[in-house]
Amino acid sequence: MAQTVVPGLERRLKAHLLGEVEFDAFTRGRYATDASHYQIMPLGVVAPRSVKEAEHALAIAREEGVSVLARGAGTSQAGQAVNSSLVIDCSKYLDHLIELDVPGRRCVVEPGIVLDELNRRLKPHGLWFPVDISTSSRATIGGMVGNNS
Repeated sequence: MAQTVVPGLERRLKAHLLGEVEFDAFTRGRYATDASHYQIMPLGVVAPRSVKEAEHALAIAREEGVSVLARGAGTSQAGQAVNSSLVIDCSKYLDHLIELDVPGRRCVVEPGIVLDELNRRLKPHGLWFPVDISTSSRATIGGMVGNNS
C-alpha cells in the first residue's frame, strides 16, 4: 500500500540532518525508478553524510511510522530499489573504505562504496571482493547485500 505524505517528516529530517533531505517531485521522480521497469514514487529522499545521520533518519522514520528503503546505486533489475518509503541513499556520501586488515584478509566499508572501487583499492594488497556481477562499475556493496547478490 502506498504511503501518503507525513506532516512534519521533512521538517524533522531537515532539522536533525546535515545531509540532503529532498521531498520535491523532481528528486522523488529520479528515485522512483531503478534498472527495472517498476516506477514507485518514494515519500522523500535522504542522503546522509555519516552513519550517525543515517541512524538519526531511521529513528525519525520509526517515530513517524514511515517505512524506509536503503538504496545503493539502483542497479537492480527486479525493483528492489523502489518503494513508496523514505529512501535513504547510501551511495552519495557513505562510500568509504573504513578499515583494511591485509593479514586478516578483511575490510570494513560503508554501504555506498562501488564494487569496482573497492576492488581497485584492494588490488595493490593482493585482495579482491570475489563477486562477479555485470554492474560492478556502479553497484554498491550495500545494494549487493540488500539484493543478496
